[in-house]
Amino acid sequence: QVQLVESGGGLVQPGGSLRLSCAASGSIFSINSMRWYRQAPGKQRELVAAITSGGSTNYADSVKGRFTISRDNATVYLQMNSLKPEDTAVYYCRALLTTGWGLPSRIYWGQGTQVTVSS
Repeated sequence: QVQLVESGGGLVQPGGSLRLSCAASGSIFSINSMRWYRQAPGKQRELVAAITSGGSTNYADSVKGRFTISRDNATVYLQMNSLKPEDTAVYYCRALLTTGWGLPSRIYWGQGTQVTVSS
């Protein structure tokens, strides 16, 4: 069993900051990559940021220069600065990982954490 647990969401004023965390636990052999997605009401889920096992990162154009993804072992973080109302969404963590030697990689999702940017 693998679990991804997100934390750190909440209500913040425009221009403020939040730091999201996502901890993966369970029978993990190796983690290929970890990503953050978000989904606003009435919109499709979109990729926000990603980090590979080698530490390479990429970001959605809408968050470049404001968000930073990082990883420490099986925990991935999303530092969000200069938040805007349009960043309001449920943020989900996704991990591509394997649970044993020679087994195929599988995708696991967290339960999501709400981020609301409002004055």
